[in-house]
Amino acid sequence: MFDIEMGIEWDKGVVGYKFQSHEAYTARYENTDEIRIPLQEDLCTLPCDSLILIEGQFVKTDATTNKTVPATETKFVNNGVAFLFSEIRYEVSGVTVDTNTKPGITTTMKNLASLNQSESLKLTMSGWDLNEEATKPIDGYFQACIPLNRLLGFAEDYKNIMLNIPQELILIRSNSDVNALICATNEKARVVIDKIAWLVPHIVPGLKEEVKLAKTIEKDKEIAVPYRSWELHSLPLLPNTTKCSWPVKISTKFETPRYIIFGLQSNREGQLDKNMSKFDRGDITNMRVFLNNERYPYENLNISYKKHHFGILYEMFTNFRSRYYYTDKKETHITPTQFFDSYPLNIIDCSMQKTGLQTQSIALRIEFDTDTGISEGTTAYTLVISDRAFTYTPLTKSVKQV
Repeated sequence: MFDIEMGIEWDKGVVGYKFQSHEAYTARYENTDEIRIPLQEDLCTLPCDSLILIEGQFVKTDATTNKTVPATETKFVNNGVAFLFSEIRYEVSGVTVDTNTKPGITTTMKNLASLNQSESLKLTMSGWDLNEEATKPIDGYFQACIPLNRLLGFAEDYKNIMLNIPQELILIRSNSDVNALICATNEKARVVIDKIAWLVPHIVPGLKEEVKLAKTIEKDKEIAVPYRSWELHSLPLLPNTTKCSWPVKISTKFETPRYIIFGLQSNREGQLDKNMSKFDRGDITNMRVFLNNERYPYENLNISYKKHHFGILYEMFTNFRSRYYYTDKKETHITPTQFFDSYPLNIIDCSMQKTGLQTQSIALRIEFDTDTGISEGTTAYTLVISDRAFTYTPLTKSVKQV
């Protein structure tokens, strides 16, 4: 603060920042289709700020004329556009480095836990609306603009450019649109997608930064890309019992689970009159996560939804955002009433681990108890958020999973 004779310096690190639209090889976006959108390798891009633009319409077949007409009684569920796809992948130099399976459920669980009020409002044009007032298309038409950092952990965590390396975004349409939609009538609507584009910021560095980047390419330096992956696991048709033990996965020491987000749904999938973006309580009384023999949390939760004893669950839910983003602010956009009625997610923080856990493979197991037997047709979903990383070289285009 005493350097009053310092000269004037302007930030010239970036002299150009512009979005460019990239589209798929083919303009076919039917159910089960694979949509591949490539980026050229000789570019300096910023995927973390990129957007996916999706345009389309709701249609139905008129029973009288047998013609295709707009469907006006059907609307998206909250986050419904993400439910239109069964998988989203991000590839670097032909190597898959991040995947989102069932992005509708995955991003719904992640967003419910991590968004604050202003972020939730900002995502309205992405199809995110808890009240579902903005999810009904106008005259059957809709447009959604979804940030890639709300679909892939890589894009959320890695804030740097990708340098001189080919990239590709792959989206696979779901085999049915029914989970993305909700309708109180018998209107048999379907979604026709007219356009999908990947809007990516292309960065033009200043002269000083350009020289540095050119040296990085020339020396073919290995660039490390750390991030946290979102991996969804499901256990359908749970048995009618009050105790359940679920061996979820075995991970390597390089893919350490840090957070577990758990939810139940009863008879929602494949039902046009049921909302796939909401969850059911299932009368859970206790839940614990085991990483090998290490238990999280250490004590029983002693939940009773019948007595409205769910304060500890809501506290764990609201703590997630501050822990995940390393901030002191504890914010959420979900009220206790909304949590109880529609979004009773159980979040277990297992980010603090003993050294021994980080030097061996890890068996992840979930155990939970219920007050009454689990309802028929109930599916358990677990979103496992884990550390992950890959490296790439900008000259030889080599990509390695760490």
